[in-house]
Amino acid sequence: MASTGKKPSRQRAPESKAFAESMRSNWADPARTPAAPATWVGHTKNRRMQLVASLEGLPDNALLIIPAGAPKQRSNDTDYPYRAHTAFTYFTGWGSQTTPGSILTIDTSRDVVRTTLYARGPAGRDTDEFYANAERGEFWTGPRPHLDDIEATLGITTRSLDEWSGVDADDLPRAVFIDDADPLNYLEITQYRVDTLGQQRADDLREADQLLGQIVSELRFVKDDYEIAELSAAIDATHRGFNDIIDSLPRAVDESRGERVVEGAFQARARLDGHDVGYGTIAASGSHACILHWVKNDGPVSSGDLLLVDAGVEMDSLYTADITRTLPVSGKFSPQQKLVYEAVLDAADTAMSIVKPGIAFREIHDAAMAVIAGYIDSWGFLPVSLDVALSSEGGQHRRYMIHGTSHHLGLDVHDCARARRELYVDQELKPGMVFTIEPGLYFQPDDLSVPEAWRGIGVRIEDNIVVTKTGYENLSAAIPRSVTEVEAWMRRG
Repeated sequence: MASTGKKPSRQRAPESKAFAESMRSNWADPARTPAAPATWVGHTKNRRMQLVASLEGLPDNALLIIPAGAPKQRSNDTDYPYRAHTAFTYFTGWGSQTTPGSILTIDTSRDVVRTTLYARGPAGRDTDEFYANAERGEFWTGPRPHLDDIEATLGITTRSLDEWSGVDADDLPRAVFIDDADPLNYLEITQYRVDTLGQQRADDLREADQLLGQIVSELRFVKDDYEIAELSAAIDATHRGFNDIIDSLPRAVDESRGERVVEGAFQARARLDGHDVGYGTIAASGSHACILHWVKNDGPVSSGDLLLVDAGVEMDSLYTADITRTLPVSGKFSPQQKLVYEAVLDAADTAMSIVKPGIAFREIHDAAMAVIAGYIDSWGFLPVSLDVALSSEGGQHRRYMIHGTSHHLGLDVHDCARARRELYVDQELKPGMVFTIEPGLYFQPDDLSVPEAWRGIGVRIEDNIVVTKTGYENLSAAIPRSVTEVEAWMRRG
């Protein structure tokens, strides 16, 4: 049978019979632990129905296995903070409170689709697990919700994880797995398929697993009202986090690793107002802003520098914001910094202005890059004409903005990432799609193609956009963007 991929147990043997008897007695009934806010329930049933209606190409009467995943090891017996797999949360509504190791199954073999959630309920105070298992014992890791509370809250038939015995040989030919939710378990599943069904059939099912991941990603392109509300709440919390960053700047300037002060200020807000950060915060001061994924955050924050912060709060629902603002540490942009900043802002505003249902997603990037290329040309940095740079054989302007302008946003910061590339890039925008618009300009400190005064300047401006029936709404419009707004914002610190 295909197992759940359990890690080695960290069960601690009782020191004596007397100790064990002591630990099993004189406990009051524990308080009930809620599974999730009840507002999550109504949206997930429709998602599961859409999934079942979209299974073309998968085995007939497919049995879908969607694990929440096991905790991920950080070192020795220490795990990273737990986060359920995105697909599991999308189809259950169970977010930051998910019990690790839970599994959602959707059985389409009958006229009535049967959905079952397997989860680990509380350990009785009369069991060794309660106090002797450091990996999951509630004495160590805290209380778990009762199974009937999970079922009532999520609206899904819920069974004990102990009842999940894996997929037997009869069901194996129709079992399709979310393949990246629990990598260790998936290795076991792959070998089980080869041993039971042979290599060719195992390869076919591996393709079915990949197709399931693609289908799930593509279902998530259009957000419902609940999702948009959660994203808006994440953006509001992120705005407060940026306020905290500005308030922290005097201390950041005084510290040798001031970028860590900035990162810490935002992390505190993410934990207060949400579940965590949605991704590693980029707190890039000075020339570090030219390193697109700078997450070391170990440099100084100096007056006169620009500070590029790319950060987002992830809510308990696991929906995340993704905002970038570039701030003048001194409170005011220098003339050179202002020139670059306003070019990026122009690119962002131009790209945003074309957003409406019916245009292709790639047109947003094309619009931003045309503006970026125009500025690069006007500054004399292009070795060719503007027309040549913008042609398919050119692209010289991309030296200064190598990344894309937009990506979808939702439960993952780069949402819908397993969708077909041609669909992701070329699809027409639809109301409810949420994505970033984030052009930038980066002049590396060692870039001899630009004058010395430009080197080491990096600027990115990123907002979160939802497509409406007639155009778009900038969900992050309240976070200051213009030079005037940003300089006024800086005065709060």
